Amino acid sequence: MVQLEYSVEEPLNREPELEKLISSFITKEGEGYDRNHGPIPHLDATSHCVTIYGLVKKELSLSISDLQALPQHSVICALQCAGNRRHTMRTKLKEVSGIDWFDGAVMNCKWTGPLLKDVLIKAGVDVEEEKWKDAHVAFACFQTPTQDDEWYGASVPLSRAMDASCSIILALEMNGKPLPPNHGAPVRVVTPGIAGARSVKWLDRITVQMTESTNYYQQHDYKILPEEADTPENAEKWWSKVPAIQDMPVNSVIGIPKEDSSVKVDENGCIEVKGYALPSGADGPVAKVEVSADNGNTWTVAELLGEHAADEPGVELKWAWCLWKAKIKIEKGKNRKILSRATDTAGNVQERCPKWNFRGVAYNGYGEVKGLEVV
Repeated sequence: MVQLEYSVEEPLNREPELEKLISSFITKEGEGYDRNHGPIPHLDATSHCVTIYGLVKKELSLSISDLQALPQHSVICALQCAGNRRHTMRTKLKEVSGIDWFDGAVMNCKWTGPLLKDVLIKAGVDVEEEKWKDAHVAFACFQTPTQDDEWYGASVPLSRAMDASCSIILALEMNGKPLPPNHGAPVRVVTPGIAGARSVKWLDRITVQMTESTNYYQQHDYKILPEEADTPENAEKWWSKVPAIQDMPVNSVIGIPKEDSSVKVDENGCIEVKGYALPSGADGPVAKVEVSADNGNTWTVAELLGEHAADEPGVELKWAWCLWKAKIKIEKGKNRKILSRATDTAGNVQERCPKWNFRGVAYNGYGEVKGLEVV
């Protein structure tokens, strides 16, 4: 058995300060969130291989060099933990189960590598096209044991994997450089618009199969359970009945000003508000962000910061987050509140407050900062 070097013995889970996170359209290395269910392996890129297995005409074992030799595809996408904003659901609605993520469990990066579709074509998918919607592509990392299983796995529908417009890639680079160990080096899956739990790091195996991944994290963890599943015991009745999260919902977050801070109005009685917004699944990019200082009675349209688009010619942005800013009038006083809401290209609008769910996942209530002292 190969002896692995680990960065940490315990799972590394952390998020950056929101003000720093939204200072750059592209999240720099070292400034993104980390989400792990086990230790971080350091793998040798010269010897690591990804096997393609299952319902394929030819099983393959592809080295990193083999993957680099395939046509390379770049996509800018926001990779987001399904539990992003869990703290808000926990404090605004009621207690949930899971890490107390605030609003920073998201990162917007440029990912580069071969399309998953091209890799599957190379192996030869042995499933009739009319059955693709019922088949799945499962991803597995066997490098480390996890908290709830002996390995980490996830899956996406085969129909989505074989659709080049979905831009699912086997990422070899992040922001123009080889992946760092904590983000899956030497190769990881990147599933734009889909919950980050499906973007498996340290990828070992791809399997085409007629069922979802059997892994714990596909079957039991990242699911939006109904409200009656309000205890671990009640949740057990629902895990097998509820689909695994795929697309994440439209969302927005306010990063500046900070909650419980003091802000000074300008000569026009306005303050500047900044944040990020995310489209729903494949329905990007974000089309509009609005901000309110009167609990949603009136809304001011924010400016979408699009100067980044010219910096990345030929790279699609439908999966990316959108940074935004707005100047809004607000009354002086204590305990003031600001809200934000986003709309994407397909017309999906962020809701004021979604229903509670046991795992506190996919929360997309209005962005909100409260407790402001406006002077």
